[in-house]
Amino acid sequence: MEAVIAATIKIFTTSVIRYFLLAGIPFLLFYLFFPRRNSRRKIQQRLAGNKDFLREVWHSMTSTLVFTVISVIILFTPVRHITQLYTNVNDYPLWYIGVSLALTLIVHDTYFYWMHRILHHPALFKRTHLVHHLSTNPSPWTSYSFHVLEAIAEGGVLLVLTVLMPLHPITIMLFTVTGFMINVYGHLGYELMPRWFRHTWAFEVLNTSVHHNLHHSKFKGNYGLYFRVWDRLMGTEHPDYVKEYDKVQARRFAEKTAA
Repeated sequence: MEAVIAATIKIFTTSVIRYFLLAGIPFLLFYLFFPRRNSRRKIQQRLAGNKDFLREVWHSMTSTLVFTVISVIILFTPVRHITQLYTNVNDYPLWYIGVSLALTLIVHDTYFYWMHRILHHPALFKRTHLVHHLSTNPSPWTSYSFHVLEAIAEGGVLLVLTVLMPLHPITIMLFTVTGFMINVYGHLGYELMPRWFRHTWAFEVLNTSVHHNLHHSKFKGNYGLYFRVWDRLMGTEHPDYVKEYDKVQARRFAEKTAA
């Protein structure tokens, strides 16, 4: 029991530090230190308030606690026996770390898309997902701002992943860090993609900050997390997405051209 308690404290502490580093540094850069310099990148020109940020951090801490509990259940209870976790890195080729990381992101995007659509059902939205949508103008702090029940659903992907495929703790660590960084970008409130990105195949596949920001401001459409694939297949991508993306980028790069 002491080992479980110690592991719980370690996982929670590490997760909190990761949250404040990966969400806090972009917040400092874009919202406190250089808001004027980045004003043309701002997707919604209005600003969120300190009350919004505090609410988001509070809910993010409760979500982090939920994620910690889920991790402890997977690692230290009989649930571990139904997973494919392995601790000897030599059990699989080293290249499998990268392959399995890519697979976790693909599976997570599918899991998230359908979970997200379910949470938008009228019977569930006000009871769960509304907490996240209180942030109509999201910031990096919004990334983990969930109702407890939604946090359980969000964290459940870790069980799905560890049951579906062999995963080493290194892969899980890379997955949580990579997924959270992309999540922060999606909620950043500023568009960072370079001008040339618009005319590449990647634009047709990958989400952008504008893509998810539009979901927060309009509440419907753009349910995907990392990719546009499911939204385009299911016809749920917001019809104004490309137009809004082009408008933000035109504002950004018109200033540079004029300069």
